[in-house]
Amino acid sequence: MTALFITATGTGIGKTLVTCLLARQLRAAGRRVRALKPLITGFVRETIGDSDSAQILAALGEPPTEANIAAISPWRFAAPLSPDMAAAREGRALDVAGIAGFCRAADAPETILLVEGIGGVMVPIAGRQTVRDLIAAIGCPAVLVAGSYLGTLSHTLTAVEALAGSGIALAGIVVSESAESPVPLAETVATVKRLVAPAPVTGLPRLGEGATAPDLAGFLGI
Repeated sequence: MTALFITATGTGIGKTLVTCLLARQLRAAGRRVRALKPLITGFVRETIGDSDSAQILAALGEPPTEANIAAISPWRFAAPLSPDMAAAREGRALDVAGIAGFCRAADAPETILLVEGIGGVMVPIAGRQTVRDLIAAIGCPAVLVAGSYLGTLSHTLTAVEALAGSGIALAGIVVSESAESPVPLAETVATVKRLVAPAPVTGLPRLGEGATAPDLAGFLGI
């Protein structure tokens, strides 16, 4: 399996941005790529075009039709809550093994599979099982997206320890620049590098109109 699971230290950190950048960069390099966001909450049909799933489809060059959304995000819930709570609101149950099986089935020869998680590493999915358990069940390395906000160092180290505790390989850490950062992005990146060495770490600055994104695919060696 040639796959990466994009997770984060929390919600709203930049997972979708990183997933979309990777998809676009891989396609631009002539690589075959598939991307999934199997679980999504806060999903409202009236604003389907604004969803994370629609953004991923755009990065793949596909229209955000209901069929295409369903193909990459089969588990969709309206409440903007953790998956277990959102599913309970709708009287539905989630099964980590089933979600992992769906992701593994999307793997194909000579194709890079990107799987975007939901929330942070330890967001609950079903019972006591979390996103971390889903990554382990899929059996692929994780890309950890962190912010540069005050408090990110503790959150990042906690997430790294959580992944290591389940034997999940860490492909790399992407520090996505937060809207409010106490220090320059490069300083946060340097500090994270020192704390998690030898894990690879890179920064992703806030991208203005026409800005060129860093080569995340090259950084991850894919």
